[in-house]
Amino acid sequence: MSKVPFTTKEKLEEIIKQIPTPFHIYDEKGIRETARKLYDAFSWNKGFREYFAVKATPNPYIMEILKEEGCGFDCSSYTELMLSDKVGAKQHDIMFSSNATPERISSLLTSSAL
Repeated sequence: MSKVPFTTKEKLEEIIKQIPTPFHIYDEKGIRETARKLYDAFSWNKGFREYFAVKATPNPYIMEILKEEGCGFDCSSYTELMLSDKVGAKQHDIMFSSNATPERISSLLTSSAL
C-alpha cells in the first residue's frame, strides 16, 4: 500500500509564506478515512467504540472531527473533560480514567460532564 501525501511541496511552501512557523497541519480527510477504516475493521463487534485519548492531541477541531465519526473521548483530567464538553460530548461519549483523588472525583461527579 503506497501512501499519497495529502498536499504538495508547492502548497506547503505557499502556506509557510502566509503563516508563521511553527504550526501543525492536519489532514481532515485522512483522519476521517482512518476512523472509518477502524470502525470497518471492527464492524463484526457491534459494541465496538473507539475512545480518542484527548491527552494525545487536545485540539477541539480534531475532537469535533472524531466525534462526527463516532468516536468517544478518553479523558484523564478535568481540562480534558472540559474540552470534551465544549465539543458536545455527553456522558456516554466519555471514558474517564485518572489518578485524581476521591475528593477531586467527587467534584467532577457534580459537573455536567459526568
